[in-house]
Amino acid sequence: MGQTLIYGRPAPGLIEVPVGALQVSPLVLGSSDLAKLEPGTADTALILAPPGTLERDYVIAQALRAVRVGGELTVFAPKDKGGSRLRKALESFGCEVFEEARRHHRFCQIERPHVLQRLDLALAAGAPRRLDDTGLWTQPGVFSWDRLDRGTELLLRTLPELKGRGADLGAGIGILALKVLTGEGVSDLVLVELDRRAVLAAEHNLDDPRVRVVWADVRQLEDQITGLDFVVMNPPFHDGGQEDRALGQAFIRTAAGLLRKGGVCWLTANRHLPYEAVLKDHFRRVDLRAEDGGYKIYEAQV
Repeated sequence: MGQTLIYGRPAPGLIEVPVGALQVSPLVLGSSDLAKLEPGTADTALILAPPGTLERDYVIAQALRAVRVGGELTVFAPKDKGGSRLRKALESFGCEVFEEARRHHRFCQIERPHVLQRLDLALAAGAPRRLDDTGLWTQPGVFSWDRLDRGTELLLRTLPELKGRGADLGAGIGILALKVLTGEGVSDLVLVELDRRAVLAAEHNLDDPRVRVVWADVRQLEDQITGLDFVVMNPPFHDGGQEDRALGQAFIRTAAGLLRKGGVCWLTANRHLPYEAVLKDHFRRVDLRAEDGGYKIYEAQV
């Protein structure tokens, strides 16, 4: 059997993933870029489809491009997170679909046809692009890819001018970093981001010698970065489409470990998230600096 592609991390027991399958999700560190694979070089693909329409169709289109004619694709997703729409999406590419349901997921299996419909349209719609209103590079699927989320907007309005060495954790395409870099006293800024698409966009958006963009998991930084003067962040609180409050709490613990004594962390969070306890456990001073529209801004000092 030839090369199998796997997109995403299915729950254990959900689907059999062959040993040696090539991971192509941008959310998995060290994965290959599906868009850079040569056409027709894979025999099969297993796609845990993302919920967003543009992102989903782009991933499916790239997989159809990468798999040889006659090769098999299995595309699946939870029923309540786009699974019920997979059949229609695949049929729109000109595929004949066999569909089944199990474990609250829909599974759609196809044989890659010789002739495909709307492939180029899906590839163009989900590709990296520059936004007309801001001029920033982004891509469908990246967090808040085509708009400024309200939590980040509030933090941008609240941040003071920062100085010294700092980090932006979960940096996305670099919106917060652009604000931080307006401070002439900022000497170095490292952006840490798990989504490879956002990393590439941030590298385009931040043409500044003070900047370093790192493709990494904030929870696994260990001692790679230390002694910082400041950290800014809008911590994620979803993992695999499910709310995970422990994720943001892990970001807070990491931030505390990166800072020198006296260093400060600025973060934004949804009002309902229980971050106060972990902040007080890891920082000697915690101040609520702003609250608006369901979001709150904290300044915490180690």
